[in-house]
Amino acid sequence: MRVLSGIQPSGSLHIGNFFGMMRQMIGWQEKSELYCFIVNLHALTSVTDGQLLAINTMEAAMDFLALGLDPDKCYFWVQGDVPEHAELTWILHNHTSMGLLERSHSYKDKLARHFTPNHGLFAYPVLMAADILLYQANLVPVGKDQKQHLEIARDIAGAFNHVYGETFVMPEAAIDKTLATIPGIDGQKMSKSYGNAIDIFLEKDELKRRVMAIVTDAKAVSDVKDPDTCNLFGIYRLFLDAEGQAELRERYLKPGLKYSEVKKELIEVIWSFFAPFREKRLELARKPNEVRQIMSEGAIKARKVATITMDVVREKVGLIY
Repeated sequence: MRVLSGIQPSGSLHIGNFFGMMRQMIGWQEKSELYCFIVNLHALTSVTDGQLLAINTMEAAMDFLALGLDPDKCYFWVQGDVPEHAELTWILHNHTSMGLLERSHSYKDKLARHFTPNHGLFAYPVLMAADILLYQANLVPVGKDQKQHLEIARDIAGAFNHVYGETFVMPEAAIDKTLATIPGIDGQKMSKSYGNAIDIFLEKDELKRRVMAIVTDAKAVSDVKDPDTCNLFGIYRLFLDAEGQAELRERYLKPGLKYSEVKKELIEVIWSFFAPFREKRLELARKPNEVRQIMSEGAIKARKVATITMDVVREKVGLIY
């Protein structure tokens, strides 16, 4: 089974990235044929500083490697290093209806947040479809908020297959139903673009500042709290097993819980959880050329697979003559 997913190098990775996708992806490398890549072409829709994008791409590569991704057990590369992504995107544009893209929840959400409505943002799902279909992925781990993008990829694949015959595998979504959308410090979905994230590799003083800024209600210490509507609980539970979550929930349902004390606990929990990864991350930062070599070798591996698909696609659409 081929499993595929990627992450944007649009800034430091945060705990929402880790628990929402990265941990799941790293687990897949032990039980499947894993394709994992850094989507720097997608990042162009929001990052217009070339030097910053280059830096963020390296940062993301080091983060993934530090958190346990093993390039010997998977395909790990940078999207822009495999030109077939862009070529297949253009071909798929011609099998994608305007209405399909206009219905994209993500696009409409970004417009509501006053993002510049450029064509890259509008056509983002087509590039995502190309990413998936290029490697004939069977399974794509996504958050609940990204399920529609996978459905769009399936629609595009179906449209192409209808015209040219069976070409692309129909991908399926793998959604961790135990995780709802991971809240940021303000209660919205945790996102770098919303400025509400808790980064994985923060210095401890900054980690403390962000955790202490988590928005909570104004209930008194003597009041019973509702864990299901609490941003603090929603973040803390990520680091707990079922027993630990039950114990924390019980504390919420009894008078006497102080949000400030729970926040102090969470700071130490986060710091300790990522401690071994932090050491690996520091080691990689001292060897940037080795990281570049890993990504270069990963692109060569990925392109061999991408070429197999593109040879078929080019012939079917008439680009081979």
